[in-house]
Amino acid sequence: MTHRIAIAPSGFKESLSAARVAEAIAAGVRRVLPDADLDLIPLVDGGEGTAEALALAGGGRLVPCTATGPVGDPVASHFALLGGPGPLTAVVEMAAVAGLALVPPDLRHPGATTTYGVGELIRAALDAGARRILVGCGDSGTSDGGAGALQALGARLTDRHGRELRRGGGALHELEHIGASGLDPRLAEADLLVACNPYNVLCGKRGVARVFGPQKGATPAEVELLSAGLERLAAVLTRDLAPSFAKATLDLWTAPGTGASGGLGAGLAAVGARLLPRYDVLLDGLDLDARLARADFVITAEGALDHQTVRGKIPAEVARRARAAGVPVLVLAGTIGPGAQDVRAVGVDAYSAILPAPMTLVEAIGRSGEFLADATERAMRIMALGTRLAPLAA
Repeated sequence: MTHRIAIAPSGFKESLSAARVAEAIAAGVRRVLPDADLDLIPLVDGGEGTAEALALAGGGRLVPCTATGPVGDPVASHFALLGGPGPLTAVVEMAAVAGLALVPPDLRHPGATTTYGVGELIRAALDAGARRILVGCGDSGTSDGGAGALQALGARLTDRHGRELRRGGGALHELEHIGASGLDPRLAEADLLVACNPYNVLCGKRGVARVFGPQKGATPAEVELLSAGLERLAAVLTRDLAPSFAKATLDLWTAPGTGASGGLGAGLAAVGARLLPRYDVLLDGLDLDARLARADFVITAEGALDHQTVRGKIPAEVARRARAAGVPVLVLAGTIGPGAQDVRAVGVDAYSAILPAPMTLVEAIGRSGEFLADATERAMRIMALGTRLAPLAA
């Protein structure tokens, strides 16, 4: 009997792309089931690797460029131009210019980091002739509500004295006015789509500063400052920009996706972007549901399995779809944290950490491909043993 196994993982942040994760898992499977029919389906969530993955899937290409990084220095970045019919489509991956991986550990102060480079990439895509721009949100190192991106696109953010606001979310509580006269006029003609996690909202108890600010280096006091600044930004965006530019009325404080990438979703929505559930956009064309349904078994993976996994992470999305088809799911994770058990409620049958022993983060990242293959082999051998014992228990 030939086993049909779908391998549908995300990437491991700052370590392996989704494609390399899928290959490592496949290598582990083949050590136990060399004749298995493997369907590799590397998945992206809008974060690291999204532009490259969509370019490969859509017959497109990456366009290298230099833009302003999250701490203000120039960084080597890129966007993608996709192939196919219709208007030229570009993919701007915010992680490629404002991601946490681009923020040195000693500079991880989300009150100071900026999305300015995201706006520069959008302008570069417009310069290249794109009239449909998909912005992938994920893995951000910022919490400025998209203020930097708006500044790069020509908006003028000023305080009560008429002075230009410094970059970063830490200055947003001083915001008084946003001038729109300098905004790139091509935005009005472009179809700007933001692929985001709908669970992320800008403000409130589940606001992005409170949920993700500490992960990006914010102290409790800085979290409160960022939260107040994003509240202020939502109010000024609603008053000064959204009435003229937004294509639909949107609650910029709490609408789904407004908190994407440190609030980038809200900033772009105020100039007409549509905030869309990321998997509705990013999985288009993969025929994922049918491919999962054809499998006997599904393996997915992510870097950390914890309470946030069920809130829109790739393993939860894969499990939800696989459960609808009655296909069992195994999750392999770099680390397992509090709340990991919640994934059982969305369709995960089993999960396992890949690290064989305590080690430094540097070593874990450097050997993650090896550990993934080994962990997959262990899981497959346990499953094979269970299969052999099943008739004895009947």
